[in-house]
Amino acid sequence: MNLLHLTRAQLALRNGQDKPQVWVAYKGDVYDVTESRLWKTGKHYEHWAGQDLTHELPNAPHTDEVFRKFKMIGKLTDL
Repeated sequence: MNLLHLTRAQLALRNGQDKPQVWVAYKGDVYDVTESRLWKTGKHYEHWAGQDLTHELPNAPHTDEVFRKFKMIGKLTDL
């Protein structure tokens, strides 16, 4: 699998509004959540797409296991 290497600026454009893709990052990995009905508008509760959600997940009602159902498409390069 060829993974993309993305900067935070590139990820920020995949917010469901600037570009049609809806991507989020977690622990350096970038996931495509475009097909999730919960992310259709680029927002999931108080979380916004196009961002690194690593520091926000401890406040979520689920664990990081939630990312297993999404395709990992890349890595953040500017951590």
